[in-house]
Amino acid sequence: MSQSVLAAVRTGPGKMEMREFPMPDIPEDAALLKMEVAGICGTDVKLFKNPPNNAPTIMGHENIGYIAKAGREFTRRKGFKEGDLVFVEHYVMCGKCQWCHQGQYRHCENTDWRNNPEGIRYGYTSAERAPHLWGGFAQYVYLPWNAVVHRVPKGVSPELAGLVTPMANGVEWSLFDAGVGYNSTVLIQGPGQQGLSQTVVCKQAGAALIIVTGTTKDAARLEVAKQLGADYVIDVQQEDPLARIMEITGGKGVDISLDCTAGAGTIPILLGVEALKRKAGTILVQGEMKEFPNFPLERVTTKAITIKSARGHSYLACELALEQIASNRFPLEKITTHRFGLADADLAIRSVGGQGVPDVIHASLMPWM
Repeated sequence: MSQSVLAAVRTGPGKMEMREFPMPDIPEDAALLKMEVAGICGTDVKLFKNPPNNAPTIMGHENIGYIAKAGREFTRRKGFKEGDLVFVEHYVMCGKCQWCHQGQYRHCENTDWRNNPEGIRYGYTSAERAPHLWGGFAQYVYLPWNAVVHRVPKGVSPELAGLVTPMANGVEWSLFDAGVGYNSTVLIQGPGQQGLSQTVVCKQAGAALIIVTGTTKDAARLEVAKQLGADYVIDVQQEDPLARIMEITGGKGVDISLDCTAGAGTIPILLGVEALKRKAGTILVQGEMKEFPNFPLERVTTKAITIKSARGHSYLACELALEQIASNRFPLEKITTHRFGLADADLAIRSVGGQGVPDVIHASLMPWM
């Protein structure tokens, strides 16, 4: 094993450079992960363009790799040994709070960089903090005792396992949060990796009707949505989406609206409010906007709409996502479309954001390619 580790480091807004870090010592309760795939999603696009801080950071929070070295206590506590293929959640639990005991690490304030500057999250924590390897855009990643690790099922390739984060979000948001189930009618706005993952999970859950919306440039993604189970797709630039939704549903509207768009502002939320059935529908929203001027609160309350927020995933959602990937029920290889080497990390991120290589849905950064 070499004495240094190569990594792509974000050094500022839209700036990436290659750096070497020392190979860390691995104590008895820790492990070293040899990276195979770092998945890239819309969050990386936002963090690259507008970093949450000025610290040099190894990005990469959707991490798949092999345990290269494991301390005896790490193996005893967690059950993972050298050679195991694993998925590492980006949450590094505190292990003490009620949320960690429930497997809801996304709610643990001790690991949230927004509330605790000392908290650790893969892809967010400064590379200046020893032992430095806190992101998947590197040849190796350090795993402390409190890293949250999942076993990748046999037969699942590292590249396909790279979809576990968006798929886990699909499980968490549509099933657990929004309550999609047998005979549900669902509107999914945005055919990116999140929207396509929601499509798979909603179909698996028994939804009777799935409608996916996108723009004209999303033509290829909308076609993938149909192959993954969408009953109808709508190009919102070519037809009135609300009129089309009402036509499809016979004027009833849908039970659930899932906002999986990026940078579309208030439009998806307003469409979701109107597209929901007359009473007691559910809308799931993301938190990209700090404010929503003239929010239609009266419309929401008179329709008795439940609003849910899209916030990460739980331990159980990740386990179910891995099972879903391993089932081979859906052609998920159609979502993971492109591979990039470590030296092209900036290109990979820009491509996911629609500014580089065309038609990228989910990008796999492969540090050894």
